[in-house]
Amino acid sequence: MNENFPEDFILMGFTKYPWLDVPLFFALLTSYMFTLLGNIAIILVSQLDSQLQSPMYFFLTSLSFLDLCFTTTTVPQMLFNLGGPNKNITYIGCMTQAYVFHWLGCTECVLLGTMALDRYVAVCKPLRYPVIMNHKLCWQLSSTAWLIGLANSLLQSTLTVQLPLCGNQELDHFFCELPGLIKMACVDTTVNELTLAVVATCLIMGPLSMILVSYSYIAQAVFRIPSADGRLKAFNTCSSHLLVVSLFYGPGIYIYMQPSGDSPQDLIKVLTLFYCVVTPMANPFIYTLRNKDVKGALRRLLRQAILSKRI
Repeated sequence: MNENFPEDFILMGFTKYPWLDVPLFFALLTSYMFTLLGNIAIILVSQLDSQLQSPMYFFLTSLSFLDLCFTTTTVPQMLFNLGGPNKNITYIGCMTQAYVFHWLGCTECVLLGTMALDRYVAVCKPLRYPVIMNHKLCWQLSSTAWLIGLANSLLQSTLTVQLPLCGNQELDHFFCELPGLIKMACVDTTVNELTLAVVATCLIMGPLSMILVSYSYIAQAVFRIPSADGRLKAFNTCSSHLLVVSLFYGPGIYIYMQPSGDSPQDLIKVLTLFYCVVTPMANPFIYTLRNKDVKGALRRLLRQAILSKRI
């Protein structure tokens, strides 16, 4: 076996708590099914319902597609390892997972910031909203988010892949993530850790600052709305996005924006599970339960499906 490039990695997960394998397997399987159903439903409704053709639902569709990819990158491999004694993942599979996971995670950071900008224009400049947030600009903003995520993943993951492992095969995590791979290296990783922390800070704090500034203006505009119904609708729409932002950014800030090794690894595993499994599952339900337009579109789609079967 080449010491720097082993054939397999052993994903340790919670192997020191073997009694967790079965309940965690079923919990992950259930959450994955809900993630698939919820996000596919959001995509279908946004595409098929003529009343949901605004920029907000364009970005919501992008987020749902991103969450589908994000959770599918990790959960099937986690289910495979939890469902039997084999905890291995191939070297190629591990590196591919690391590249794609980092790409999608960075993309979601930027996309959530873009969605806050969309809400700012919708609430603060409602008359010019269709003109400013035109279809071309929406595609450009969405594509930019994906390209920024890809560029950062190519940089960070390539730097990490080049680190010698000196025969280390045990990765103390559920899947292949850059901080865990960096810890496996047998050389000084200060440059890698510093690069990861600096870029993560920019990619987290940049969009987060845009979100906070956008919502400060949104709050001022909402309080100036004369009707109570108008204020409630604006609040429900924006609060859904803020809740999604909190669920995603909270664990990410804790994991990526502090010195390596300062936190218990088991806590990092739980937080990682939260933002790569729980958040993609919760997003469609947050937007659906707090949005009358989406609930109405779902009811119309279900009625059409039932009527078509009867005919």
